[in-house]
Amino acid sequence: MVLRENVYAAGVRILGTSPDTIDLAEDRDRFRQMMEKMGIAMPESGMAASFEEARQIAARIGYPVMVRPSFVLGGRGMEIVHDDEMLKQYVNAAVDLTPERPILIDRFLANAVEAEADALADGVDAFVPAVMEHIELAGIHSGDSACAIPPVTLSERHIKTIEEYTLRISRELKVCGVMNIQYAICEDKVYVLEANPRASRTVPLVSKVCNVAMARIATQLMLGTKLADLNLQHKTIPHIGVKEVVLPFNMFPEVDPVLGPEMRSTGEVLGMAPTFGLAYFKAQEAALSPLPSEGTVFISVTDNDKPSMLEAARKFQELGFRIKATGGTCTFLQQNGVKAELSYKVHEPHRPNIVDEIKSGEIQLVINTPIGRLSTSDDAYIRKAAIKYRIPYLTTTAAARASVVGIAEHRSGGAEVRSLQSYHQPKLVAQNPLKFI
Repeated sequence: MVLRENVYAAGVRILGTSPDTIDLAEDRDRFRQMMEKMGIAMPESGMAASFEEARQIAARIGYPVMVRPSFVLGGRGMEIVHDDEMLKQYVNAAVDLTPERPILIDRFLANAVEAEADALADGVDAFVPAVMEHIELAGIHSGDSACAIPPVTLSERHIKTIEEYTLRISRELKVCGVMNIQYAICEDKVYVLEANPRASRTVPLVSKVCNVAMARIATQLMLGTKLADLNLQHKTIPHIGVKEVVLPFNMFPEVDPVLGPEMRSTGEVLGMAPTFGLAYFKAQEAALSPLPSEGTVFISVTDNDKPSMLEAARKFQELGFRIKATGGTCTFLQQNGVKAELSYKVHEPHRPNIVDEIKSGEIQLVINTPIGRLSTSDDAYIRKAAIKYRIPYLTTTAAARASVVGIAEHRSGGAEVRSLQSYHQPKLVAQNPLKFI
């Protein structure tokens, strides 16, 4: 950042997007003012340099809130805070909290669907090859979330809004090259989360799925070519690409493999197929966490997650999987017509318990959502056991729903290995098998 500004100040010509534009997008206050002027919604927010200031902002916005340092990038130090006590702990742990280095507090959009747009821009026009829809709900860092290209559940109206906002923001920022904007759809409204006037990690994936050489075209735009001269056209994409992340938890068996606002992945893979389910199944194989085609699924989810887990559990049952679950989850599933069998937690006075069952190979898939880091009864030991004994595990209900679709699709016909080039021949018709969700 400092080097870039010094080079710019020395009179060196910077190709593409200007340093001031990059600084504006990174400055939360300046960017928010721009969004307000344009009439584009962002989650309510504020900046605080003390606990009392933070408490007042949180009271105005309403819990839960997303808290982050204003002086680091990449999601480091981000946390979802649910009450004053958690907020006090966060503020007390903050390093060098001063008026010059405040913390940012944003309204957390609960149960929101996140989306992204990678765009090519020339300062006047912008082109979005495809919008990306995150599979995990808001609260998971974009770098840790699986996503579908093109979207599989977003409405056409919301896709058009995202494309329109992307054009307007790129034009206002005078972006020249490539940019990434992250969105959230909450209660039928599209919000902008942040804009990055640079290439993101998804550019290679969008390029492969959409058959658009984004890096090459962005370089042409930075050198003076206009989008109008390139005659880029929106095309119907006759297949689905699913980006999945590669997580390092097998190298750190004592770390709880829970996803959150801090990025933890170390790589990404891409699965492509005619349908979402097959693409998701292939992406899990590529990430070295292949989904089982049969066997026993263990389910233990929080009270808040039980309703959203029900349809996936029913689908697993339809596919012939045996279902085991801990007390509360087992009772909920049984009350709703799912034939679940009881598994015991480690602290319960019965054997074998769930760790015994994982160790003995009785469980082929673990679905366990976290209660929270402040809870004394969280099931981190279940997730750690799954890692230790190399059992596929899922920590969100969204991943569970996507997984059961993938397993069903795979069992119906399998996912053949094909060259990337063959996907861009007009043969396949994309399908959306997520209707049960």
